[in-house]
Amino acid sequence: MGERSLQKFGGLSAILEALIYISAFVVYGGVLVYPDTEASAQEHLNFLADNQLILSLLNFTSYVLFGIVLVVLVLALHHRFKKENPILSKMAFVFGYVWVGLVIASGMIANIGLSSVIGMGESHPIKAIQVFSSINIVTEGLGGGNEIIGGLWVLLVSVLSLRGKQIPKGISILGLLVAIAGILTVYPLDIFKEIFGLGQIVWFLAIGIIMLRRPSVD
Repeated sequence: MGERSLQKFGGLSAILEALIYISAFVVYGGVLVYPDTEASAQEHLNFLADNQLILSLLNFTSYVLFGIVLVVLVLALHHRFKKENPILSKMAFVFGYVWVGLVIASGMIANIGLSSVIGMGESHPIKAIQVFSSINIVTEGLGGGNEIIGGLWVLLVSVLSLRGKQIPKGISILGLLVAIAGILTVYPLDIFKEIFGLGQIVWFLAIGIIMLRRPSVD
């Protein structure tokens, strides 16, 4: 694969990442109606069983597919910046691929856990919900709610783009703000996760368009 082709595939990957984010926000926030906190264990299990297919597809697209597509974008951005700043570009490359692994692992754990919990719920509903809660803690800690690694990758990419001429300054500054929000998800406040997710939609779209319009690396 040539450099121009890699950059174009990277641009398409960035746009696809944004679309994955948008679809997740729409389905999680506007389509699925979760049981309230006062619902019984059986009601929670009925919700999981009734929506197993859509939840499994969401876990796959939001985590596994997201991570697979991210591989192409991380590689393309590394090649885009490596001549200008090889050391910092390698650091970004490493954090990017660590994030890839964490995100894909989160999705696989979530899907296997969902299937196991639904099966367990037929005979032990309360225990099944307790297990489901534990699985959520693991997936959130790996990559669902803790965005520190992703934030560090965006931070390094933004610093690289500010120091070079490959990405417009406005997009680089947006990336810095998005990165800070991602790093701040170390604190258990949903606002930081929401800012990171919404900000990444815009950042991914902007990065993707630039890479498609300017596939040549100077």
